[in-house]
Amino acid sequence: MERYICIHGHFYQPPRENPWLEEVELQDAAYPYHDWNERITAECYAPNTASRILDIDGRIIDIVNNYSKISFDFGPTLLSWMERHTPEVYRAVLEADRLSMERFSGHGSAMAQVYNHMIMPLANRRDKLTQVIWGIRDFERRFGRSPEGMWLPETALDLETLDILADHGIIFTILSPQQARMVRRIDGDGKWEEVSEGRIDPTMAYLCRLPSGRTINLFFYDGPISQEVAFGELLRNGEAFARRLTEAFNGGRDWPQLVHIATDGETYGHHHRGGDMALAYCLYYIEENNLARLTNYAEYLERHPPTYEVEIAENTSWSCYHGVERWRADCGCNTGMHPGWTQGWRGPLREAMDSLRDRVAPLYEEEASRYLRDPWRARDEYISVLLDRSRENVEGFLRRHSRRPLSREEKVRTLKLLEMQRNAMLMYTSCGWFFDEISGTEAVQVMQYASSVIQLAEEVTGVPLEAGFLTILEAAPSNLYDSGVRPYEMFVKPARVDLLRAGAHYCISSIFEEYPEEIKLYCYTAKSEIYEVKEAGRQKLVTGKARIVSEITWDERTISFAVLHLGDHNINAGVRDYMGDGPFSTMQEVIGEAFDKADIPEVIRLINDHFGEYTFSLWHLFRDEQRKVLNQILQLTYEGIDSSYRQIYENNYTIMNFLQNLHIPVPKLFTMAAEHVLNMDIKRAFEDDADTERLEGLIAEVQKWGIEIDAPTIGFVAGSRITSLMERLSREPQDSPLIKAIVRILELLRPLPLQLDLWRAQNIYFSVGKALFGEMNGRAASGDAAARRWVESFRRLGDLLRVKVTG
Repeated sequence: MERYICIHGHFYQPPRENPWLEEVELQDAAYPYHDWNERITAECYAPNTASRILDIDGRIIDIVNNYSKISFDFGPTLLSWMERHTPEVYRAVLEADRLSMERFSGHGSAMAQVYNHMIMPLANRRDKLTQVIWGIRDFERRFGRSPEGMWLPETALDLETLDILADHGIIFTILSPQQARMVRRIDGDGKWEEVSEGRIDPTMAYLCRLPSGRTINLFFYDGPISQEVAFGELLRNGEAFARRLTEAFNGGRDWPQLVHIATDGETYGHHHRGGDMALAYCLYYIEENNLARLTNYAEYLERHPPTYEVEIAENTSWSCYHGVERWRADCGCNTGMHPGWTQGWRGPLREAMDSLRDRVAPLYEEEASRYLRDPWRARDEYISVLLDRSRENVEGFLRRHSRRPLSREEKVRTLKLLEMQRNAMLMYTSCGWFFDEISGTEAVQVMQYASSVIQLAEEVTGVPLEAGFLTILEAAPSNLYDSGVRPYEMFVKPARVDLLRAGAHYCISSIFEEYPEEIKLYCYTAKSEIYEVKEAGRQKLVTGKARIVSEITWDERTISFAVLHLGDHNINAGVRDYMGDGPFSTMQEVIGEAFDKADIPEVIRLINDHFGEYTFSLWHLFRDEQRKVLNQILQLTYEGIDSSYRQIYENNYTIMNFLQNLHIPVPKLFTMAAEHVLNMDIKRAFEDDADTERLEGLIAEVQKWGIEIDAPTIGFVAGSRITSLMERLSREPQDSPLIKAIVRILELLRPLPLQLDLWRAQNIYFSVGKALFGEMNGRAASGDAAARRWVESFRRLGDLLRVKVTG
């Protein structure tokens, strides 16, 4: 009897980009990483491209790309972020699909995904179509082939959604066992059998006949094993994982059985640390012991077409017991983290979004029809712009879809209308409703998309929409505020950006960093036309003229500005549309004269006079630059604090020694100073050149005083330095002194309670070992003393990195 195993990972993060900047801003909760995308990539997405197989002693004996042996889907918005920020991981994911085609009879393991994780049964038909089209086009551009399967967000489905998939060439999708309602044999007597809850046999494919006459194939994953992987202890041991999968085979079945599971891909490394290695060893163990044939869904389907057909339970999903209510009602499904909290806000938030969508649809159609032959077809094909925003490509898109040659202003209006529609879909990203509170990060994110829709609609059509949106939102109960309006006012509106605020960011940040004549700031370009600086001690005055351009909508404004920096965080800036040559010269002259006279109150008054309500401060900087500037401003304060701690530590070092020798506790003030100084010095040592003698002395002091190491920070910088040295070794693999230096650093760090990120370093070591160790070992055996020293050092490095290389 043929036995097949398929493991599916659904890899996805909600889009976290600021809608007005098109980039993810700093997220402190992800420290020491910049944001959660970066952190989860380091914990999960990257490790699965080069996962470890360990021997009995816990040493790495092989490194494999897990994606090439499993079935997987990646969210298009996540892949877009990875392409920009982690290109090496991105390329490894694409390469895995190519390798899987070689392994699985020409069928790639990557599945497409609905574009921005919209709950499809709750969407209107128009959005369903665009989501599927965008998901397919995004997949084709990245993987270089048409997708055979498509993942539905939360596996939520209805017949209309399945029909749209089938109509666009998708041949299968994956569902939860609870989503089957009736089954029958295709070649049987035509009698349907009702499926009791979750009891459909998951070891085969099923055919689903659709009302249009089309068909689609469905796979229902093994629920109990999937649950054990996601929420149990199964990923503690790869062999146990493999055995649990093979236990699901049943000798009483007379067909080629497919045991398959589906979980969030983040299970393998982020939710379960080391889960990627358990997965790698599970796959290795299955193949090594010939327990079953690894496959993917498309290969299995080609070999073993369905013999049963199924009727689905519509409006159901894998993560809501009540169907799809989690995304529109207080159904009782929640994270369990806040007992007693209401999710009554979900309904009003959904209603507010639906109302906004339905308000802007006719506005879009009416306005866009002035410029585009078919506004909705243009929206479907706008994915080509999202995949390539070069001016040449966007001009080509506009030429293909416009009724006539468009003026520059008409192009701007058209792009704003299309961006309005893009954001009107992004605001339905499922995570906005999944968690427990409307002021949570995910709900705020979807409200930001809604706010962008409102802003773009008002700019193009002049129709005010925010008041109506907030009226509905007022009925949304918050567990922390009086209603959903308050988090909107607190977290959404302050994030809103227009060209004037982008200009304010440009001129304020230019105080702290010398910019070239033209600079890109997120999705804006600033081009300086006039820029004059006056300085008096710590005070600085900048006046100028600049052109600010949106790279998304091509909208632009020429601005006048004046920025007064009094030192520290005190900034007073005025920014407005260019006031004309005469008024601009007058403004520069009178404000400059007041500054030259050191009449600061007069400078502030004049800025207010010339710019009126358009005044800005450090508060208006975008978050990353704001943090960067604040750190720069606080540097003198940090240096003063550091100096004080050093003085305490150095001046009292002798008495600390004396007290320690008498076995008398060292006063807390002294150990606090020592903790600060030693942590700072170790961090700086790694940021500089990682001098081993200096590190040895510092670590000895840490141990002597028993102080607490700043483990996240030190671990992060130490891991980065070791990786940097290993990258140098990959270029100079026979450099024995370099190997010895890395060995010494790792030996020095062993006593410290650090979790070093050695993933990249281990990959490099493994690669260098495979390429060079055999040759060097042979030379050493022939009497080459230099080769012998290299082999000895390289072996020791492998011991410290926990990598075994033989040859």
